[in-house]
Amino acid sequence: MSGDMDYGRLPAEDEDHFHRLDAHLVATDTLMTTLDDVQATIDAKAMMVAYGAAGYGKTMSVNSALRKIAPDNTYRLELRSGPTPRDIRHGLFHALGLPGEPPTRPIEFDTLLKETLSQTFRVLVCDEAQWMGRSSFEYWRHLWDDRNTDIAVIFAGGDGCYKVLKREPMLASRIFIWQKFTRMPEDDVVATLPAFHSLWAGVDPQMIRNIDRAAAHGNFRNWATITKHMLNGMKTKGLTEVKPDLVNWVYSKLGGM
Repeated sequence: MSGDMDYGRLPAEDEDHFHRLDAHLVATDTLMTTLDDVQATIDAKAMMVAYGAAGYGKTMSVNSALRKIAPDNTYRLELRSGPTPRDIRHGLFHALGLPGEPPTRPIEFDTLLKETLSQTFRVLVCDEAQWMGRSSFEYWRHLWDDRNTDIAVIFAGGDGCYKVLKREPMLASRIFIWQKFTRMPEDDVVATLPAFHSLWAGVDPQMIRNIDRAAAHGNFRNWATITKHMLNGMKTKGLTEVKPDLVNWVYSKLGGM
């Protein structure tokens, strides 16, 4: 794990935006649904899964909801490929800011974590949960099932985490809310983009539709990338508005998106 003292905290809103764009979070239907689902999960001290393909806003939506609902008692883990229960133990130790060195024996480590997670209510967020296998999900269940721990758990990840959990009835039965993230409908893209970034204010809606069909496909991470290229191109070429030639220039940067 990194020695970054900010590990485990909720990022600021501008850190959520792909490419650190100077963009705005827009209250889409998906964002409002996430707010309701996260609130319900916290109220029930339950477990929730936010899942779907990359770029559909899972992490951003969950972070936004938690900044509103539980900014001071949320602790985030960011996992990498193939995490084991040991990795989760160390991630929690780091995210919770526990002092000293991590225990070397799993039983002692689990006792420390359970004691800590029993002291006050916490929301634990496991990002990139698609990397986890059955044993890792079982470890989360082990912590949540303990009668003394006082936690809600939110998993955010790709379709892989849904598939793993659904194969294991003991795990799936403990999930309180499943929220699937999908591509944004074209009409919603047209309505949302001008509020997302000022670049799109005043752009012909049909041009936005064409770009979505050709390159973005209702994926907001794609739209963030396209917006970044547009801004760079306008600066380089001395343009003040989006033109078809600029759009084609951006397409040349996207690698067959």
